[in-house]
Amino acid sequence: MMLDMLPQDLAFTVLVPSEDAFKRDLRLSVNDSFKPDKFNDTYAIVSRILGFSAVPGTLSLANVQLEIVDVRKKEILVHVMDGVIMDAEFEESILAEDDTEED
Repeated sequence: MMLDMLPQDLAFTVLVPSEDAFKRDLRLSVNDSFKPDKFNDTYAIVSRILGFSAVPGTLSLANVQLEIVDVRKKEILVHVMDGVIMDAEFEESILAEDDTEED
């Protein structure tokens, strides 16, 4: 989903959270998050994360310390990492949702 949001003819490097990071940090799972009743929320979260994790141009493996896997899709270079890049405001909103679900 993240890669489909980017223009395919421009060079980008994307630091994509691993499946474990999506579950742990964003509370998103492949089996549940793409159901019709959750798809719009998932799309909004993924597009917000993409804003933090897509870098114009190409960063090679040597320039990315926490990267696990290099994958290339046309002009897009993907590094899978065990974490999620986000600003403090977005992190707070994710944590607030967790607090609401626990009540």
